Amino acid sequence: MRRSGVILPIFSLPSNYGIGSLGKEAYNFVDFLVKAKQSYWQILPIGPTSYGDSPYQSFSTFAGNPYFIDLDSLIDDGILEKNDVEKYSYGMSENYIDYGTMYKNRFGILRIAYNTAYLRYEKGIRKFREDNKEWIEDYALFMAIKNYFKDVAWKEWDNDIKHRKPEAIKRYTNLLKDDIEFYIFLQYLFYKQWIKLKDYANKKGIGIIGDIPIYVAEDSVDIWANPEYFLLDKKLNPIKVAGCPPDAFSSTGQLWGNPVYNWETLKATNYKWWVDRIKGTLNIFDVIRIDHFRGLQDYWAVPYGDKTAINGKWDKGPGIDLFNVIKEELGDLNIIAEDLGYLTNDVRELLNKTGYPGMKVLQFAFDPSGQSEYLPHNYCKNSVVYTGTHDNDTIKGWFNSLREDEKDFCKRYTGVKGENDNWILIKSIISSSSNLTIMQMQDLLNKGSEARINIPSTIGKNWRWRMSKSDMRSDISLRLAELTQTYGRY
Repeated sequence: MRRSGVILPIFSLPSNYGIGSLGKEAYNFVDFLVKAKQSYWQILPIGPTSYGDSPYQSFSTFAGNPYFIDLDSLIDDGILEKNDVEKYSYGMSENYIDYGTMYKNRFGILRIAYNTAYLRYEKGIRKFREDNKEWIEDYALFMAIKNYFKDVAWKEWDNDIKHRKPEAIKRYTNLLKDDIEFYIFLQYLFYKQWIKLKDYANKKGIGIIGDIPIYVAEDSVDIWANPEYFLLDKKLNPIKVAGCPPDAFSSTGQLWGNPVYNWETLKATNYKWWVDRIKGTLNIFDVIRIDHFRGLQDYWAVPYGDKTAINGKWDKGPGIDLFNVIKEELGDLNIIAEDLGYLTNDVRELLNKTGYPGMKVLQFAFDPSGQSEYLPHNYCKNSVVYTGTHDNDTIKGWFNSLREDEKDFCKRYTGVKGENDNWILIKSIISSSSNLTIMQMQDLLNKGSEARINIPSTIGKNWRWRMSKSDMRSDISLRLAELTQTYGRY
């Protein structure tokens, strides 16, 4: 079945308070997608972010980001006063998130909401805790302790709580009871708003595609609460960390720094932690995209402490064994495999065995040799094609950065004449044989590099771009609807 959609992170939505949220503008975006005759809204991971602001480095694989809790909804519910909300600064820019200001001020107003409304929602919170008992208590305790230790990484906590000694767990649970309740309250609000938004989207015929990062952050409750599932030494330091090998783009590779899994231990538990993770993700998304899928076949493991990834080596992942268990436990699932980058025959074989669609990216296509598998005429039906992903430039920025021979080939292949022919490039993937096409919202708007989401291996200026309210234009939705109907994607 041919379908199409748009990728836009929650944080990139317009809002009055510095960052996109689960409020009115999210509903407006769903309506925009409906008018454009789209079937999917793809977002990035929605967990609480840590240093660097990356949604791929979250404090929890199960929790939602408190920044996304919509403040206007809390005003409408009588939980907050508009005057109280407007006393805080949320940043000065309409189009870029100020995470420093967000970190300083967002929790202040959410504390007011907690003090006002906890008793009102006590019954609902009690049920929420019971329904999410596998993760919520550990998460709330982790965040409360982190706050107590002035936000340092859990590896720098006192030794007894770092190693989760029972007496220490009991002591901090009693000491930090109010903070624990606060963090549970935030998750209750987040999921209350998220479920309402997702139900609205689904009833309008829009499915949500969500991302699941293959690795978890070193400074996360996932590792603190489950150290046995990761390759750690007796001091709980990683033995190996994840990355990518040297290639044409980097002579020293990419050093991500995430602890790698102890697959032997996970296998002995029938991969319970991974099954629970997939199950939890599918409770909040209709389709999940597994980031760095190839790392589940073989992964680049770098000795802990190395400054680059050059000394890493390929280690074996669980391969099809993991996916057989997931299918046995959860049935057939809607999963997209991010199979970009260096692929071996083993990885291709794993993808074929799972039956999941892999990914194509138009921006990778225009090698002047004409041999690229990313050229639209080479796409198979069981694939998902993107104008670009969150790690790519916008197509306008990308086109302007091409070498002349690449640009010439792109012009000959697509009929593009210049940087403002974004719709010709969008048409080239909508008209392709791939079952699913996904466009970046920035590409529909023909934004330049100023609207790029992320530049890999850099820190400080990523994950910041936001739409303006005026960007959800009817001329764009109508033009996209026409293309979608013309090529049978609706």
